[in-house]
Amino acid sequence: MGGGAGPILTALLAAALPAWGPAAWAAPQAAAAPGGATRPLVLVLGDSLSAEYGLRRGSGWVELMAQRLAGASPRWQTFNASISGETTAGGRTRLAGLLTEHRPRVVIIELGGNDALRGLDLATTQAALDSMVASAQASGARVLLLGMRMPPNYGRAYGERFERLYRDVAGARRCALVPFFLEGVGERIELFQADRIHPTEQAQPMMLANVWPALQPLLK
Repeated sequence: MGGGAGPILTALLAAALPAWGPAAWAAPQAAAAPGGATRPLVLVLGDSLSAEYGLRRGSGWVELMAQRLAGASPRWQTFNASISGETTAGGRTRLAGLLTEHRPRVVIIELGGNDALRGLDLATTQAALDSMVASAQASGARVLLLGMRMPPNYGRAYGERFERLYRDVAGARRCALVPFFLEGVGERIELFQADRIHPTEQAQPMMLANVWPALQPLLK
């Protein structure tokens, strides 16, 4: 990541802030398409990077994704269950209820950065991610896992292990993977808010651009 360590680190620190609660501005799964058919749903389970922290409501990458879906695949809807400060343990605890309530066709998991920042055991993080992917797949959903990286000051070995755990989970569970969710963003300080923690509104389309190519095949 080179000189991007500072912005990437502060972006990950967003996980340590108090939780907002789910960004539940999206339509519920029960909504019906014309003709009475239930509309398929994309569920996003993430932390502050997906919860519109510090942004105008409706300007985050998840809402931009919902807007793109409305144009490209109008039958799809989105529910954002992201919470600022969320960990993989918290996500795993909440996921069962979300799967039961919303019955998503696709689940996007954007978690793990907070675990590393809090010094949690990476084996535990990997096990939690693996459990979430397995649970979502068992419910019939397709899964997209969004990978993160740690800045160099965490140590090369630790950073490589952290980055690799996303690949390992995706490989073992055969789910879709975005290797680095903040590709093209984390290295550019001007794409972060004044707190140098949260990506700006300008960065949100770039974050979606990293997600969309991996998401699109899951919508068929």
